[in-house]
Amino acid sequence: MAFHPIRFPLDVALGARGGPERATDIVTLASGAEERNSRWAHSRRRYNAGYGVKSRADMQAVLAFFEERRGRFHAFLWHDALDHSSNGTEVPLPGDQELGVGDGIATAFQLRKRYGGGFDPYWRPITKPVAGSVRVAVDGSEMPAGFTVDGLSGVVTFAAPPAQGATLTAGFLFDVPVRFDIDRLDIELTSFDAAEAPAIPLIEVRE
Repeated sequence: MAFHPIRFPLDVALGARGGPERATDIVTLASGAEERNSRWAHSRRRYNAGYGVKSRADMQAVLAFFEERRGRFHAFLWHDALDHSSNGTEVPLPGDQELGVGDGIATAFQLRKRYGGGFDPYWRPITKPVAGSVRVAVDGSEMPAGFTVDGLSGVVTFAAPPAQGATLTAGFLFDVPVRFDIDRLDIELTSFDAAEAPAIPLIEVRE
């Protein structure tokens, strides 16, 4: 089992469907009241790439990609057309998302993205930033150098510990680590230059 740092065919990904899921246990008491428990700290995304297959060429690209990944065995990168940026645009800014606050000792900080407002925001760890897209700022001033980004973990490491109380922010583009959730492709050739694969499920890989 391995992770392959290669994207699923982009033309097919743009026509896919999917989004986040959570695992919530709900128990209804005799009084009619509910007790709810969230079993996952982080959401997990699922996609169906079958909706993006529009031609024979698309299907051939997916077939080759599926075989090289050995079905469910190897994980890979997925471009989520709706959610792949720190600010929702193709141009990330260094002040988009908070990384943390310096303490004068720590040098490593995880990229993350905030969802929601001030009531109970969800912070999603970002582990697969797009190479060259990460911009970092300290107290609002962008750093042109002095840090590195691990493309497999999304950890930003500063050459020197940020000063105590310094606000660290970052902007970035990112992919989602996923794997196929099937070991068998069900393909139908609908015409000379058209093909369908109604279900090509993908699931986010937790690390």
